Amino acid sequence: MSGTYLLRNGVLVDVHVSAAREIRVLEDGAVAWEGDRIVAAGSVSELARRFGDAEVVDAQGGMILPGFVNLHHHFYSALARGLDPGVQTTTFHEVLDRLWWRLDRALDPDTVSLSAALSAADCVRWGCTTVFDHHASPSCIGGSLDLIAGAMETAGLSAVLCYEVTDRNGHAEALAGIEENIRFLESRSSGRVRGVFGLHASFTLREGTLAEIARQRPPGSGCHVHVGEDPIDVVASVEAFGAGPVERLVHHGLLDDRALLAHGIHLDADAYETIGRHGATLTHNPESNANNGVGRLDVGEASSHGCVVGLGTDGMSSAMLRALRAAFLAHRAGRGDPSAGFDVIPRLLKNNILVARRFLDEPLLGDLVPGAPADIVVVDTRAPTPVTATNIFGHLVYGASEAPVRHTIARGRVLLKDGVHTTIDPAELAERARAVAPALWRRFAALPWGTSFLGE
Repeated sequence: MSGTYLLRNGVLVDVHVSAAREIRVLEDGAVAWEGDRIVAAGSVSELARRFGDAEVVDAQGGMILPGFVNLHHHFYSALARGLDPGVQTTTFHEVLDRLWWRLDRALDPDTVSLSAALSAADCVRWGCTTVFDHHASPSCIGGSLDLIAGAMETAGLSAVLCYEVTDRNGHAEALAGIEENIRFLESRSSGRVRGVFGLHASFTLREGTLAEIARQRPPGSGCHVHVGEDPIDVVASVEAFGAGPVERLVHHGLLDDRALLAHGIHLDADAYETIGRHGATLTHNPESNANNGVGRLDVGEASSHGCVVGLGTDGMSSAMLRALRAAFLAHRAGRGDPSAGFDVIPRLLKNNILVARRFLDEPLLGDLVPGAPADIVVVDTRAPTPVTATNIFGHLVYGASEAPVRHTIARGRVLLKDGVHTTIDPAELAERARAVAPALWRRFAALPWGTSFLGE
Protein backbone atom coordinates (compact mmCIF):
# COMPACT_ATOMS: atom_id res chain seq x y z
CA MET A 1 0.00 0.00 0.00
CA SER A 2 1.54 3.32 -1.09
CA GLY A 3 0.72 6.92 -0.23
CA THR A 4 -0.50 8.40 3.05
CA TYR A 5 -3.63 7.27 4.83
CA LEU A 6 -5.53 8.98 7.61
CA LEU A 7 -7.83 7.10 9.96
CA ARG A 8 -10.04 9.71 11.64
CA ASN A 9 -13.22 10.42 13.59
CA GLY A 10 -12.81 7.95 16.41
CA VAL A 11 -11.84 7.69 20.07
CA LEU A 12 -8.09 7.04 20.01
CA VAL A 13 -7.01 4.67 22.77
CA ASP A 14 -3.30 3.89 22.96
CA VAL A 15 -3.79 1.05 25.43
CA HIS A 16 -0.79 -1.19 24.70
CA VAL A 17 1.80 1.57 25.15
CA SER A 18 5.35 1.03 26.36
CA ALA A 19 5.84 1.03 30.12
CA ALA A 20 7.48 4.45 30.08
CA ARG A 21 4.37 6.15 28.67
CA GLU A 22 0.89 6.73 30.04
CA ILE A 23 -2.25 5.41 28.42
CA ARG A 24 -3.79 8.22 26.40
CA VAL A 25 -7.34 8.72 25.20
CA LEU A 26 -8.35 11.30 22.60
CA GLU A 27 -12.06 11.74 21.87
CA ASP A 28 -11.28 13.26 18.45
CA GLY A 29 -8.48 10.87 17.54
CA ALA A 30 -6.72 10.08 14.29
CA VAL A 31 -3.78 7.99 13.04
CA ALA A 32 -1.77 8.57 9.86
CA TRP A 33 0.46 6.01 8.17
CA GLU A 34 2.62 5.63 5.11
CA GLY A 35 3.54 2.21 3.82
CA ASP A 36 3.62 -0.15 6.79
CA ARG A 37 4.54 2.47 9.45
CA ILE A 38 2.60 4.96 11.53
CA VAL A 39 3.79 8.53 10.91
CA ALA A 40 1.55 10.37 13.38
CA ALA A 41 -1.22 9.90 15.95
CA GLY A 42 -3.15 12.66 17.63
CA SER A 43 -6.19 14.87 17.26
CA VAL A 44 -8.21 15.04 14.05
CA SER A 45 -7.67 18.79 13.76
CA GLU A 46 -3.89 18.45 14.04
CA LEU A 47 -3.50 15.53 11.63
CA ALA A 48 -5.99 16.89 9.09
CA ARG A 49 -3.79 19.99 8.71
CA ARG A 50 -0.61 17.91 8.33
CA PHE A 51 -2.04 15.26 6.01
CA GLY A 52 -4.65 17.12 4.00
CA ASP A 53 -4.02 15.05 0.86
CA ALA A 54 -4.17 11.67 2.61
CA GLU A 55 -6.71 9.01 1.70
CA VAL A 56 -9.26 9.00 4.52
CA VAL A 57 -10.54 5.95 6.38
CA ASP A 58 -13.52 6.93 8.54
CA ALA A 59 -13.75 5.39 12.03
CA GLN A 60 -17.33 6.71 12.29
CA GLY A 61 -17.11 7.31 16.00
CA GLY A 62 -15.63 3.92 16.85
CA MET A 63 -12.77 3.11 19.20
CA ILE A 64 -9.30 3.21 17.58
CA LEU A 65 -6.94 0.66 19.17
CA PRO A 66 -3.67 -1.09 18.32
CA GLY A 67 -4.22 -4.42 16.51
CA PHE A 68 -4.72 -7.32 18.89
CA VAL A 69 -2.25 -10.16 19.51
CA ASN A 70 -3.38 -13.74 20.22
CA LEU A 71 -0.69 -15.77 22.02
CA HIS A 72 -2.27 -19.23 21.64
CA HIS A 73 -4.52 -20.40 18.80
CA HIS A 74 -5.26 -23.72 17.08
CA PHE A 75 -6.14 -23.03 13.45
CA TYR A 76 -6.69 -26.73 12.76
CA SER A 77 -9.87 -26.67 14.88
CA ALA A 78 -11.70 -24.57 12.27
CA LEU A 79 -13.44 -27.57 10.67
CA ALA A 80 -14.49 -29.13 13.98
CA ARG A 81 -17.59 -26.99 14.43
CA GLY A 82 -20.56 -29.33 14.79
CA LEU A 83 -18.38 -32.45 14.64
CA ASP A 84 -19.80 -35.30 16.72
CA PRO A 85 -17.07 -37.57 18.15
CA GLY A 86 -19.63 -40.41 18.14
CA VAL A 87 -18.82 -41.34 21.73
CA GLN A 88 -19.32 -39.66 25.07
CA THR A 89 -16.49 -37.57 26.50
CA THR A 90 -16.59 -36.93 30.25
CA THR A 91 -12.94 -36.14 31.03
CA PHE A 92 -10.33 -33.92 29.44
CA HIS A 93 -8.32 -36.99 28.46
CA GLU A 94 -11.37 -38.33 26.62
CA VAL A 95 -11.87 -34.99 24.85
CA LEU A 96 -8.28 -35.16 23.60
CA ASP A 97 -8.35 -38.83 22.69
CA ARG A 98 -11.81 -39.06 21.14
CA LEU A 99 -12.02 -35.67 19.45
CA TRP A 100 -8.80 -33.72 18.87
CA TRP A 101 -6.34 -36.60 18.47
CA ARG A 102 -8.60 -38.12 15.83
CA LEU A 103 -9.31 -34.84 14.05
CA ASP A 104 -5.65 -33.92 13.71
CA ARG A 105 -4.87 -37.37 12.24
CA ALA A 106 -7.68 -36.90 9.67
CA LEU A 107 -6.28 -33.64 8.31
CA ASP A 108 -4.67 -33.59 4.85
CA PRO A 109 -2.86 -30.74 3.04
CA ASP A 110 -6.07 -29.25 1.68
CA THR A 111 -7.84 -29.16 5.05
CA VAL A 112 -4.71 -27.86 6.83
CA SER A 113 -4.55 -24.95 4.40
CA LEU A 114 -8.29 -24.32 4.47
CA SER A 115 -8.46 -24.41 8.28
CA ALA A 116 -5.70 -21.80 8.41
CA ALA A 117 -7.46 -19.59 5.87
CA LEU A 118 -10.77 -19.80 7.77
CA SER A 119 -9.00 -18.90 11.01
CA ALA A 120 -7.18 -16.03 9.33
CA ALA A 121 -10.51 -14.63 8.13
CA ASP A 122 -11.82 -14.85 11.69
CA CYS A 123 -8.72 -13.08 13.04
CA VAL A 124 -9.24 -10.23 10.59
CA ARG A 125 -12.94 -10.04 11.49
CA TRP A 126 -12.06 -9.53 15.17
CA GLY A 127 -9.11 -7.17 14.72
CA CYS A 128 -6.34 -9.66 15.53
CA THR A 129 -3.29 -8.67 13.46
CA THR A 130 -0.67 -10.95 15.09
CA VAL A 131 -1.33 -14.57 16.04
CA PHE A 132 0.67 -17.45 17.55
CA ASP A 133 -0.59 -20.80 16.25
CA HIS A 134 0.06 -24.30 17.62
CA HIS A 135 -0.46 -26.88 14.87
CA ALA A 136 -0.86 -30.68 14.62
CA SER A 137 -1.57 -32.86 11.57
CA PRO A 138 0.20 -36.25 11.97
CA SER A 139 -0.81 -37.41 8.46
CA CYS A 140 0.58 -34.21 6.94
CA ILE A 141 3.66 -33.09 8.86
CA GLY A 142 6.30 -32.12 6.29
CA GLY A 143 5.45 -28.76 4.73
CA SER A 144 2.38 -28.19 6.92
CA LEU A 145 3.77 -24.96 8.38
CA ASP A 146 4.35 -23.59 4.87
CA LEU A 147 0.67 -24.19 4.09
CA ILE A 148 -0.33 -22.21 7.17
CA ALA A 149 2.21 -19.49 6.45
CA GLY A 150 0.75 -19.12 2.97
CA ALA A 151 -2.71 -18.53 4.43
CA MET A 152 -1.33 -15.89 6.82
CA GLU A 153 0.48 -14.08 4.03
CA THR A 154 -2.57 -14.09 1.77
CA ALA A 155 -4.69 -12.66 4.57
CA GLY A 156 -2.07 -10.06 5.48
CA LEU A 157 -1.41 -11.14 9.08
CA SER A 158 1.73 -11.47 11.18
CA ALA A 159 2.15 -14.92 12.73
CA VAL A 160 4.46 -17.13 14.80
CA LEU A 161 3.93 -20.79 13.88
CA CYS A 162 5.01 -24.18 15.17
CA TYR A 163 4.35 -27.90 14.77
CA GLU A 164 3.31 -29.86 17.86
CA VAL A 165 5.91 -32.57 18.59
CA THR A 166 4.47 -35.59 20.42
CA ASP A 167 5.30 -39.27 20.93
CA ARG A 168 1.66 -40.34 21.12
CA ASN A 169 1.69 -41.56 17.50
CA GLY A 170 5.13 -43.14 17.74
CA HIS A 171 8.68 -41.86 17.91
CA ALA A 172 9.10 -41.67 14.13
CA GLU A 173 6.34 -39.05 13.96
CA ALA A 174 7.93 -37.18 16.86
CA LEU A 175 11.17 -36.98 14.88
CA ALA A 176 9.23 -35.79 11.82
CA GLY A 177 7.69 -33.04 13.94
CA ILE A 178 11.13 -31.98 15.13
CA GLU A 179 12.33 -31.85 11.53
CA GLU A 180 9.34 -29.73 10.46
CA ASN A 181 9.94 -27.20 13.24
CA ILE A 182 13.65 -26.91 12.44
CA ARG A 183 13.05 -26.63 8.69
CA PHE A 184 10.52 -23.85 9.18
CA LEU A 185 12.56 -22.00 11.81
CA GLU A 186 15.61 -21.95 9.57
CA SER A 187 13.62 -20.77 6.56
CA ARG A 188 11.82 -18.01 8.47
CA SER A 189 14.43 -16.07 10.41
CA SER A 190 12.96 -12.72 9.39
CA GLY A 191 9.74 -11.22 8.09
CA ARG A 192 6.20 -11.16 9.43
CA VAL A 193 5.70 -14.94 9.60
CA ARG A 194 8.22 -16.73 11.81
CA GLY A 195 8.65 -19.93 13.78
CA VAL A 196 8.91 -21.14 17.35
CA PHE A 197 9.56 -24.74 18.40
CA GLY A 198 6.29 -26.58 19.14
CA LEU A 199 5.68 -29.32 21.72
CA HIS A 200 2.38 -30.91 22.73
CA ALA A 201 2.57 -31.48 26.51
CA SER A 202 4.92 -33.19 28.92
CA PHE A 203 2.77 -36.30 29.38
CA THR A 204 3.05 -37.18 25.66
CA LEU A 205 6.79 -36.53 25.30
CA ARG A 206 9.48 -39.09 26.08
CA GLU A 207 12.80 -38.14 27.67
CA GLY A 208 14.68 -39.00 24.50
CA THR A 209 12.43 -36.74 22.46
CA LEU A 210 12.95 -33.77 24.79
CA ALA A 211 16.69 -34.42 24.72
CA GLU A 212 16.64 -34.48 20.91
CA ILE A 213 14.69 -31.20 20.82
CA ALA A 214 17.19 -29.61 23.21
CA ARG A 215 20.07 -30.82 21.03
CA GLN A 216 18.65 -29.70 17.68
CA ARG A 217 16.64 -26.60 18.57
CA PRO A 218 18.18 -23.48 16.99
CA PRO A 219 19.53 -21.10 19.66
CA GLY A 220 17.00 -18.51 20.78
CA SER A 221 14.08 -20.13 18.98
CA GLY A 222 11.92 -20.64 22.07
CA CYS A 223 9.25 -23.29 22.54
CA HIS A 224 5.44 -23.22 22.54
CA VAL A 225 4.02 -25.99 24.76
CA HIS A 226 0.91 -26.98 26.73
CA VAL A 227 1.62 -27.08 30.47
CA GLY A 228 -0.72 -28.06 33.28
CA GLU A 229 -3.95 -27.68 31.30
CA ASP A 230 -5.40 -30.61 33.23
CA PRO A 231 -4.09 -32.59 36.24
CA ILE A 232 -3.27 -35.43 33.84
CA ASP A 233 -0.25 -33.52 32.52
CA VAL A 234 1.29 -33.33 35.98
CA VAL A 235 0.19 -36.75 37.29
CA ALA A 236 1.17 -38.73 34.18
CA SER A 237 4.50 -36.90 33.86
CA VAL A 238 5.43 -37.65 37.47
CA GLU A 239 4.35 -41.28 37.13
CA ALA A 240 6.31 -41.84 33.91
CA PHE A 241 9.36 -39.64 34.48
CA GLY A 242 9.49 -38.74 38.15
CA ALA A 243 9.13 -35.02 37.45
CA GLY A 244 6.41 -32.52 36.61
CA PRO A 245 6.16 -30.67 33.29
CA VAL A 246 7.97 -27.52 34.40
CA GLU A 247 10.79 -29.50 35.99
CA ARG A 248 11.25 -31.47 32.79
CA LEU A 249 11.47 -28.30 30.68
CA VAL A 250 14.11 -26.92 33.04
CA HIS A 251 16.06 -30.17 33.00
CA HIS A 252 16.29 -30.09 29.21
CA GLY A 253 17.09 -26.37 29.02
CA LEU A 254 13.79 -25.52 27.31
CA LEU A 255 12.49 -22.95 29.81
CA ASP A 256 13.65 -19.44 28.95
CA ASP A 257 12.29 -16.00 28.06
CA ARG A 258 11.02 -17.33 24.73
CA ALA A 259 9.08 -20.22 26.24
CA LEU A 260 5.30 -19.91 25.76
CA LEU A 261 3.44 -22.11 28.23
CA ALA A 262 -0.24 -22.48 27.39
CA HIS A 263 -2.73 -22.81 30.28
CA GLY A 264 -0.65 -23.42 33.43
CA ILE A 265 -3.75 -24.10 35.53
CA HIS A 266 -2.64 -27.13 37.56
CA LEU A 267 0.76 -25.98 38.77
CA ASP A 268 1.99 -25.24 42.29
CA ALA A 269 3.75 -22.19 43.70
CA ASP A 270 7.21 -23.68 43.07
CA ALA A 271 6.39 -24.19 39.40
CA TYR A 272 5.09 -20.63 39.05
CA GLU A 273 8.23 -19.26 40.72
CA THR A 274 10.39 -21.32 38.36
CA ILE A 275 8.48 -19.99 35.34
CA GLY A 276 8.83 -16.43 36.60
CA ARG A 277 12.52 -16.81 37.35
CA HIS A 278 13.21 -18.00 33.80
CA GLY A 279 11.20 -15.18 32.23
CA ALA A 280 8.78 -17.54 30.45
CA THR A 281 5.20 -16.55 29.56
CA LEU A 282 2.01 -18.26 30.73
CA THR A 283 -0.91 -17.94 28.31
CA HIS A 284 -4.38 -17.85 29.87
CA ASN A 285 -7.18 -19.37 27.71
CA PRO A 286 -10.33 -18.76 29.77
CA GLU A 287 -13.03 -19.70 27.24
CA SER A 288 -11.38 -22.98 26.26
CA ASN A 289 -10.69 -23.87 29.89
CA ALA A 290 -14.36 -23.35 30.73
CA ASN A 291 -15.46 -25.33 27.68
CA ASN A 292 -13.24 -28.29 28.64
CA GLY A 293 -14.13 -28.10 32.33
CA VAL A 294 -10.47 -28.11 33.38
CA GLY A 295 -10.64 -25.20 35.80
CA ARG A 296 -9.13 -21.74 35.48
CA LEU A 297 -5.74 -20.15 35.79
CA ASP A 298 -5.58 -17.94 38.87
CA VAL A 299 -3.93 -15.01 37.14
CA GLY A 300 -3.35 -13.18 40.40
CA GLU A 301 -1.68 -16.16 42.04
CA ALA A 302 0.57 -16.85 39.06
CA SER A 303 1.47 -13.17 38.76
CA SER A 304 2.32 -12.94 42.46
CA HIS A 305 5.06 -15.53 41.87
CA GLY A 306 6.61 -13.48 39.08
CA CYS A 307 4.90 -15.04 36.04
CA VAL A 308 4.21 -12.94 32.97
CA VAL A 309 0.66 -13.90 31.94
CA GLY A 310 -0.73 -13.34 28.44
CA LEU A 311 -4.02 -14.19 26.75
CA GLY A 312 -5.07 -16.69 24.06
CA THR A 313 -8.15 -18.37 22.65
CA ASP A 314 -6.92 -21.97 22.21
CA GLY A 315 -8.90 -22.39 18.98
CA MET A 316 -12.25 -21.44 20.52
CA SER A 317 -12.42 -18.19 18.51
CA SER A 318 -10.23 -15.31 17.39
CA ALA A 319 -12.00 -12.58 19.39
CA MET A 320 -9.45 -11.19 21.83
CA LEU A 321 -11.70 -8.63 23.53
CA ARG A 322 -14.21 -11.39 24.19
CA ALA A 323 -11.42 -13.51 25.69
CA LEU A 324 -10.42 -10.54 27.84
CA ARG A 325 -13.98 -10.24 29.12
CA ALA A 326 -14.07 -13.99 29.84
CA ALA A 327 -10.79 -13.74 31.76
CA PHE A 328 -12.15 -10.83 33.82
CA LEU A 329 -15.44 -12.54 34.69
CA ALA A 330 -13.74 -15.88 35.47
CA HIS A 331 -11.31 -14.06 37.78
CA ARG A 332 -14.14 -12.41 39.69
CA ALA A 333 -16.14 -15.62 39.89
CA GLY A 334 -13.14 -17.59 41.07
CA ARG A 335 -12.27 -15.04 43.72
CA GLY A 336 -15.88 -14.53 44.77
CA ASP A 337 -15.11 -10.83 44.82
CA PRO A 338 -17.00 -8.29 42.65
CA SER A 339 -14.15 -5.80 43.08
CA ALA A 340 -11.38 -8.12 41.84
CA GLY A 341 -9.66 -8.13 38.47
CA PHE A 342 -8.62 -4.55 37.83
CA ASP A 343 -5.18 -5.23 39.31
CA VAL A 344 -4.10 -8.08 36.98
CA ILE A 345 -6.46 -8.68 34.03
CA PRO A 346 -5.73 -5.37 32.20
CA ARG A 347 -2.08 -6.47 31.87
CA LEU A 348 -2.92 -9.46 29.68
CA LEU A 349 -3.20 -7.63 26.35
CA LYS A 350 -0.10 -5.57 27.07
CA ASN A 351 1.88 -8.73 27.90
CA ASN A 352 0.79 -10.20 24.56
CA ILE A 353 2.27 -7.17 22.84
CA LEU A 354 5.55 -7.43 24.72
CA VAL A 355 5.92 -11.10 23.77
CA ALA A 356 5.10 -10.43 20.11
CA ARG A 357 7.73 -7.68 20.00
CA ARG A 358 10.34 -10.17 21.14
CA PHE A 359 9.51 -12.75 18.48
CA LEU A 360 9.02 -10.34 15.57
CA ASP A 361 11.87 -7.91 16.38
CA GLU A 362 9.44 -4.98 16.46
CA PRO A 363 10.18 -2.84 19.54
CA LEU A 364 7.26 -0.45 18.89
CA LEU A 365 4.62 -3.04 17.99
CA GLY A 366 1.38 -2.14 19.74
CA ASP A 367 2.19 1.57 20.18
CA LEU A 368 0.31 4.15 18.15
CA VAL A 369 3.40 6.31 17.66
CA PRO A 370 5.58 7.33 14.69
CA GLY A 371 7.74 4.44 13.50
CA ALA A 372 5.49 1.73 14.93
CA PRO A 373 3.98 -0.92 12.65
CA ALA A 374 0.65 0.30 11.29
CA ASP A 375 -1.41 -2.41 13.03
CA ILE A 376 -4.67 -0.71 13.95
CA VAL A 377 -8.22 -1.81 14.68
CA VAL A 378 -11.45 0.19 14.90
CA VAL A 379 -14.08 -1.38 17.14
CA ASP A 380 -17.55 -0.20 16.13
CA THR A 381 -18.65 0.94 19.58
CA ARG A 382 -19.88 4.40 20.48
CA ALA A 383 -19.33 4.97 24.17
CA PRO A 384 -22.43 6.41 25.88
CA THR A 385 -20.28 7.78 28.72
CA PRO A 386 -16.91 9.58 28.89
CA VAL A 387 -13.84 7.50 28.01
CA THR A 388 -10.73 8.28 30.05
CA ALA A 389 -7.34 6.74 30.74
CA THR A 390 -8.59 5.55 34.13
CA ASN A 391 -11.83 3.90 32.98
CA ILE A 392 -10.80 2.51 29.59
CA PHE A 393 -10.66 -1.08 30.81
CA GLY A 394 -14.30 -0.89 31.87
CA HIS A 395 -15.24 0.38 28.42
CA LEU A 396 -13.34 -2.50 26.77
CA VAL A 397 -14.88 -5.22 28.95
CA TYR A 398 -18.44 -3.93 29.24
CA GLY A 399 -18.83 -2.31 25.83
CA ALA A 400 -16.22 -2.91 23.14
CA SER A 401 -16.01 -6.66 23.79
CA GLU A 402 -19.58 -7.03 22.48
CA ALA A 403 -19.10 -4.84 19.40
CA PRO A 404 -18.10 -5.81 15.85
CA VAL A 405 -14.91 -4.55 14.25
CA ARG A 406 -15.32 -1.92 11.55
CA HIS A 407 -11.73 -1.73 10.22
CA THR A 408 -8.67 -3.97 10.60
CA ILE A 409 -5.38 -2.54 9.36
CA ALA A 410 -2.21 -4.67 9.40
CA ARG A 411 1.14 -3.13 8.45
CA GLY A 412 -0.72 -0.35 6.69
CA ARG A 413 -2.90 -2.68 4.63
CA VAL A 414 -6.66 -2.38 5.18
CA LEU A 415 -7.76 -6.01 5.59
CA LEU A 416 -11.28 -5.22 6.78
CA LYS A 417 -13.03 -2.03 5.67
CA ASP A 418 -16.46 -1.17 7.02
CA GLY A 419 -16.84 -4.80 8.07
CA VAL A 420 -15.94 -6.22 4.64
CA HIS A 421 -12.83 -8.34 4.02
CA THR A 422 -10.52 -7.01 1.31
CA THR A 423 -7.87 -9.75 1.04
CA ILE A 424 -9.89 -12.95 1.40
CA ASP A 425 -13.48 -13.98 0.76
CA PRO A 426 -15.06 -15.63 3.84
CA ALA A 427 -18.13 -16.74 1.88
CA GLU A 428 -15.99 -18.55 -0.70
CA LEU A 429 -13.94 -20.14 2.08
CA ALA A 430 -17.09 -21.32 3.83
CA GLU A 431 -18.39 -22.81 0.59
CA ARG A 432 -15.13 -24.70 0.07
CA ALA A 433 -15.18 -25.86 3.67
CA ARG A 434 -18.71 -27.25 3.39
CA ALA A 435 -17.55 -29.18 0.33
CA VAL A 436 -14.54 -30.83 2.02
CA ALA A 437 -15.79 -31.21 5.61
CA PRO A 438 -17.88 -34.36 4.95
CA ALA A 439 -14.83 -36.30 3.71
CA LEU A 440 -12.75 -35.03 6.63
CA TRP A 441 -15.45 -36.10 9.06
CA ARG A 442 -15.66 -39.54 7.42
CA ARG A 443 -11.90 -39.97 7.85
CA PHE A 444 -12.29 -38.86 11.44
CA ALA A 445 -15.09 -41.36 12.11
CA ALA A 446 -13.00 -44.22 10.70
CA LEU A 447 -10.12 -43.57 13.10
CA PRO A 448 -10.00 -45.40 16.45
CA TRP A 449 -9.50 -43.77 19.82
CA GLY A 450 -7.51 -45.19 22.70
CA THR A 451 -4.22 -43.49 21.80
CA SER A 452 -1.35 -44.22 24.17
CA PHE A 453 0.16 -41.07 25.68
CA LEU A 454 3.68 -42.12 24.71
CA GLY A 455 3.00 -44.28 21.66
CA GLU A 456 4.07 -47.87 21.34
